Amino acid sequence: MNFRFSKYANRRTSVGQLSFMSAREARRWQELQIRERAGEISNLQRQVRFDLHAHSVSASKEKVCLYVADFVYLRHGQRIVEDCKGFRTPIYKIKRKWMRAEYGISILET
Repeated sequence: MNFRFSKYANRRTSVGQLSFMSAREARRWQELQIRERAGEISNLQRQVRFDLHAHSVSASKEKVCLYVADFVYLRHGQRIVEDCKGFRTPIYKIKRKWMRAEYGISILET
């Protein structure tokens, strides 16, 4: 048999037709759906992509990499970008700082 083990001990989990990278992320999705139905948040989305850019010598922006947020939603009219984290990798830490620098977004870690 060919088994693949996760480096960070997360388990892919399904909720209905949706697949999540971890059970923690799946649970959080269910919690956020309940909050959306209760009217506490709105416009709940998952796997939202943000291009991260660097300024080139020609003063134009060049796409360098991509950050994919687990969830994005509105709470009291403010956009919340959320990531379910069990372990903060060095790459994630860089992208978190980059999101703040480029978009002014502080990622909510749950």
